[in-house]
Amino acid sequence: MVTNTKTAAPSEMEALLNSEEAPKLPKEGDVLTGKIIEIGSNITYVDLGPVGTGAIYGYGKGILGSLSMFKDLKSGDPISATVTDLENEDGFVEMSLKETSMDMIWKELEKKMEDEEIIITKILEANKGGLMIKINGIIGFLPASQLTSEHYPRVSDGDKNKILSLLMQMVNTNVKVKIIGLDREEGKLIVSEKATKEEEEKEKVSKLQVGDIVEGEISGIVDFGVFVKFKDSLEGLVHISELAWKLIDDPSKLFNVGQKVKCKIIGIDNARISLSIKALESDPWRKVHEKYQVGQKVMCEVTKVNPFGIFAQLDEDIHGLAHISKLDEEEVKKIEVGKSYEFEIISIEPEDHRLGLKPYSEKKKEEKKTEEKPKTVEDEEKTPTTK
Repeated sequence: MVTNTKTAAPSEMEALLNSEEAPKLPKEGDVLTGKIIEIGSNITYVDLGPVGTGAIYGYGKGILGSLSMFKDLKSGDPISATVTDLENEDGFVEMSLKETSMDMIWKELEKKMEDEEIIITKILEANKGGLMIKINGIIGFLPASQLTSEHYPRVSDGDKNKILSLLMQMVNTNVKVKIIGLDREEGKLIVSEKATKEEEEKEKVSKLQVGDIVEGEISGIVDFGVFVKFKDSLEGLVHISELAWKLIDDPSKLFNVGQKVKCKIIGIDNARISLSIKALESDPWRKVHEKYQVGQKVMCEVTKVNPFGIFAQLDEDIHGLAHISKLDEEEVKKIEVGKSYEFEIISIEPEDHRLGLKPYSEKKKEEKKTEEKPKTVEDEEKTPTTK
């Protein structure tokens, strides 16, 4: 008896798997891209082609709509997510946006930085160095130095607690910023408010030249100088060394906010303007030799005692330094700031605006008198002769 055996036809799935075009089965951890079928209230369904239907749990209309990179997604748009389960109990390929979205978030931040995009963000909190913000779920830092002149905390004595108090006033307010630095591995994101106005500032600054004279008013006083606001809302810094020819310790003792001043532009670096007030006054050091000579004794008021010496004011404009090498410990201990002492001028360098001093004490006067006293015949007889 001959038995006829009939070979069963292969199923469509087997044929598909055996064909050259058979899709590679994904594994957990792979990132797959498909087209959105539907965005539900808490699940997004994705067409993964031959692989099946993907389900992104926890990411529905509410969550996706709150993320800038996903808020405009609709049915038919592509979306990428990480496979967490090849087939869950509902028969779907379970997917997660958590890892994939972080990758996309940093890529979007990088693009925003490359495009120099202006971003509106809210200030979350403040510390003594600056402000904390959040962009696309990533916490970032806005340094105080990157604030515009409008928001920069100007504290005359540089007190960090006062600076913090001013920065705290910006918490919960919105600011416009640009991303100026990021490091994905370390999770660092640095932004700048000042950078958002750089182009506008550069255009205004381009109309200025070094040597121009400007008139404005003091908009802020800090321990290292004063800020002056002038035409077109431009602002420049007069460094403490450019406020006056005399030595200044505290700018707030000489200037007030709102005070009208005339300045000379001495430097322009991109949108940074350096100003000088003393450049418009005659240099008293040009005629210093008419008033003072090396070897001259002068009464000077001590204005500062530093580890490297004593600063003393000879007159309203000229100051000198008694270097530590010209002092002994006992002399330094006796010196008090605000009191006047007799000094001897030991060097004058007008070009460098330097004048060297050394204390001139009564003891030294007596020693010098003894040295200068002429010898008598009796002294001559007492002096041994050398053959």
